[in-house]
Amino acid sequence: ETLAIEAVAISGILEAGHTVTDALAGLVASAGCRGAVIEMRGGFGTPFAFVGPAESTDDEHAAWYSETRSPEGGARLLSATAIVGWRDGKPFIHCHGHWQFAGETVLGHLLCDETLLTEPVEVTGFGSRTATFESLPDVETRFTLFTPCGEPASESNGFLLRVRPHEDIVLAIEAACRRHGVTEGTILGIGSLIGIRFDDAPPLAGPPTEVVVEHGRIETGRVTLDIAGVDASWDQGAGRLTRGDNPVCVTFELLVARA
Repeated sequence: ETLAIEAVAISGILEAGHTVTDALAGLVASAGCRGAVIEMRGGFGTPFAFVGPAESTDDEHAAWYSETRSPEGGARLLSATAIVGWRDGKPFIHCHGHWQFAGETVLGHLLCDETLLTEPVEVTGFGSRTATFESLPDVETRFTLFTPCGEPASESNGFLLRVRPHEDIVLAIEAACRRHGVTEGTILGIGSLIGIRFDDAPPLAGPPTEVVVEHGRIETGRVTLDIAGVDASWDQGAGRLTRGDNPVCVTFELLVARA
């Protein structure tokens, strides 16, 4: 699903003393936006709670989550991307990123309601005044997933996108860009892939894998995604995704802003 937006540049600082959810929701609201995709850099959280991908424990879901990890003494946030949307009428955040604790650097899925910032965090990204991601039940995956919702912008310079299971992520973004007339731009997002095949690094077997886009671009109509990912064994990898060989596992949520 796609939804045309007027992408509004957002930047600022998440102040200490708030949960990640409250800090991000406040920042996006202060920018006059309903939803956003935000990249975060630096900071510290205590408590700091996260999960990783895990194999499904039932016949209804393609994947699940690991047990919650909450390092004693908290963790340092290195970088993360957050989808800022809504669930049951309240702000809700879907966030993947890197953090460090006890000499270990981990990629995972941040539990934003349970993580309290104890140092400021620098943020940049894009938001929309008319559209957002709404967490809705999904019949196909049997998860409650972020879906683009709201009013399409009459004069758009980007779009929100959700890519469904088994679609190749690079080719799906390119197809959406063609529909919206975007040939040059920036791509922000997170999601899950069945496994990960890189042009320049060893593969991650999966399934499932959790993924964050570290550098995404469309140039002359062609998409390149440099991503980092983690699988159910906590093995991690990073590099440029191989075109046409990286199907989505559960979902992938993105914002594309025209250059």
